[in-house]
Amino acid sequence: MEHVPALDEDLKKTLGPATAKVLAEQLGLHTALDLLHHYPRRYAERGELTSLADLADQLDEHVTVVAQVADARILTFNGGRGKRLEVTITDGSGRLQLVFFGAGVHKPHKELLPGSRAMFAGKVSRFNHKLQLAHPAYEPLGGDASDRDAATAFANQLIPIYPACAKLESWKITKCVDAVLPGAADALDPLPPALRDGRGLVPLTEALLKIHRPATKADIEDARRRLKWDEAFVLQVALARRRHADSQLPAVARRAAPGGLLDAFDAKLPFTLTEGQRKVSQEIFDDLATSHPMHRLLQGEVGSGKTMVALRAMLAVVDSGGQAAMLAPTEVLAQQHHRSITEMMGELAEGGMLGGSDLGTKVVLLTGSMGTAARRQALLDLVTGEAGIVIGTHALIEDKVQFHDLGLVVVDEQHRFGVEQRDALRSKGKQPPHLLVMTATPIPRTVAMTVFGDLETSVLDQLPAGRSPIATHVVPSKDKPHFLTRAWERVREEVGNGHQAYVVCPRIGDGEDDPKGRKKASAEDEADKRPPLAVLEIAEQLGRGPLAGLSVEVLHGRMDPADKDDVMRRFAAGEVKVLVATTVIEVGVNVPNSTVMVIMDADRFGVSQLHQLRGRVGRGSAPGLCLLVSEMHEASPARARLAAVAATLDGFELSRIDLEQRREGDVLGQAQSGVRSSLRMLAVIEDEEVIAEAREEATRVVAADPGLEELPGLRTALDALLDTEREQYLEKG
Repeated sequence: MEHVPALDEDLKKTLGPATAKVLAEQLGLHTALDLLHHYPRRYAERGELTSLADLADQLDEHVTVVAQVADARILTFNGGRGKRLEVTITDGSGRLQLVFFGAGVHKPHKELLPGSRAMFAGKVSRFNHKLQLAHPAYEPLGGDASDRDAATAFANQLIPIYPACAKLESWKITKCVDAVLPGAADALDPLPPALRDGRGLVPLTEALLKIHRPATKADIEDARRRLKWDEAFVLQVALARRRHADSQLPAVARRAAPGGLLDAFDAKLPFTLTEGQRKVSQEIFDDLATSHPMHRLLQGEVGSGKTMVALRAMLAVVDSGGQAAMLAPTEVLAQQHHRSITEMMGELAEGGMLGGSDLGTKVVLLTGSMGTAARRQALLDLVTGEAGIVIGTHALIEDKVQFHDLGLVVVDEQHRFGVEQRDALRSKGKQPPHLLVMTATPIPRTVAMTVFGDLETSVLDQLPAGRSPIATHVVPSKDKPHFLTRAWERVREEVGNGHQAYVVCPRIGDGEDDPKGRKKASAEDEADKRPPLAVLEIAEQLGRGPLAGLSVEVLHGRMDPADKDDVMRRFAAGEVKVLVATTVIEVGVNVPNSTVMVIMDADRFGVSQLHQLRGRVGRGSAPGLCLLVSEMHEASPARARLAAVAATLDGFELSRIDLEQRREGDVLGQAQSGVRSSLRMLAVIEDEEVIAEAREEATRVVAADPGLEELPGLRTALDALLDTEREQYLEKG
């Protein structure tokens, strides 16, 4: 009897060590089950002509095409010593050239006869302005006896085209899948039977057979619908279990004392809070008053007043006798928060000091670059409880940092921290502290449910009174150089009117960040292939040229921390008129007098990042202006992205566009977590309904059976899909 591989069996046993090694290293597939979950990207049909016209968008990528040979000819070069086979293939939408060299020309010359059809796989390259595949692997479809199996498969089936790699073409993966497919019969079904039947979903074994070897398009739809549910449901169960476990943890309830620090702070505010700030603050105060830890995500547009909401939460905790820590991703941002919080609090931030308020507390800063004496004093203030509020970078996480009674952790710009860092800070409380995560990157509802599904969500979408609108324009510097000239004139005009400007570049330009080993590019690729513009070069050009006579300074991540702080202080004080910077200014930098931002090579930044950067201007009473400079062609996708940013100030709309343009896997940030994305079938934006329904079902299942004792299939799926590393990662790294 033929051996049926067990689903957890290493692929070496079934496929041999060489193939297993490629699958593991190139595609991250280690077991038979992994391979069964490596789904076809699309399907070719007999008579269907795969579009060669679309290959221009896939330069340097590995592709598989089904096409017919139009002609084949052998050419000689080097006085007849060298041979080259050129084959032209066509699919009705376009033509593509294949080239084979040297001794490798004979076999394809015999097999690739005009009129024959085959599957071809290779890397798309460009030669003499034409697209080509050099030495592609190919599988003839129909013809002589040796190809009968392929021909039969081709005649009778939809041909699965798998995500492949250079060392393993799609049809070889098909053969690998064939070897493990009998094992699909043993796949444990993670969906509770009632859920599966209630929603009319096919059993898992059937779904796996239909996705890999469909007889009809309806088979593919059945399989996809079922497999999307698996992914959404298992993910939501993991998150529901986190929420359930968190709700069982003890925490100290923290309530603001009437007539205490929070009331004193509110009384001295020179403005009224927005309706949104009041509502979100109340949600947070209600959470803080409970005896299990708050886990709340506060997302708000750039400039919606999140820091104010976070500060009021911290003051409420200090009122109740606890301490609050705010974790910022960069020293620039930590210093900025410390400066703005101590300014907002005034004498209330000088507890125990001469001239300080009796109700006040100490607000300390803790960063890696502080001097020894200042650092020692800050550590002492924390352990004795003198300091009610600490603002710092990852330096807060070090072992020697001890708190008197840590009650609240506020994490700013959460996506920049790993889970371990956040947990290390939370573990410094005698009991688990409350947690408030803040982000200025608006997150579509489905992503919030998928990525931040273990946190309750609050949204601040109202801008405080006095914030000004920001006009955004694309500056096509290559097509219309005079637009760029006008951009620098606008900067001079704003400075002449007493305002300040940012110029943002993607690169520092100090030699350490130069792209290595760049090949010479053809003229048409030059805009795309040249190194990104650099802070140091642009600052020098501006100082000598269009902005001569203005005080132009630079800011980037590799500067000495004291120098960074000095530049930021002088910029905030209005002494520096133009700040040429990298994205270190992306979050938290608040200089209300800055009214104009010029972003060089804007096409090198993501949509959400451009929106974040733009939020640094228009923070005062004067209107803001953001100019997106790009050399990209008007019809390019990059320019379409920039036009979208220019067309709307709605961050939620832009985050949707951003997500649609990125690969789904990025949503779960697997690059940070070190494991592959678990989303192979689910599309976070399109499948909103499935995700919302899966969340409801998962919450219900976990409430009834937190340990999943009655659902062994679901437990196994959870272990396979969300290994320990990944489950921790879902806590948001």
